[in-house]
Amino acid sequence: MLQIGLEYTSKLIVSTSTTAISFGSGDLPVWATPSMLALMENAAMLAVAEHLPEGATTVGGHIAAKHLLPTPIGKTVTATAILSQIEGRKLTFKIKAHQEDNLIGEGEHVRFVVNKEQFLSKL
Repeated sequence: MLQIGLEYTSKLIVSTSTTAISFGSGDLPVWATPSMLALMENAAMLAVAEHLPEGATTVGGHIAAKHLLPTPIGKTVTATAILSQIEGRKLTFKIKAHQEDNLIGEGEHVRFVVNKEQFLSKL
């Protein structure tokens, strides 16, 4: 059952494949903003995954975040998503990224609960 406060933290080690250079979003060997956003989305998806009805999943609808500090290759980063609002199928999450004790990103992410088969039938 979905409820406010559901939370999940995803983790990764910054590698050459997750840098701004690799993503094409910049030309420095630091953690890419698109990779940070993907980790935040992953945390939100996993925060509610076990609480959805059979055959349901969530899809991203909107994300707004600030990338506050650079992170070099080799450092471990985490993204935490906390379910803060439920409006029917619309789920809103507060999202934060950290490298050790440093807040390196924060924002808000909206996901929608969908039936997998119905969603894919629209392709």
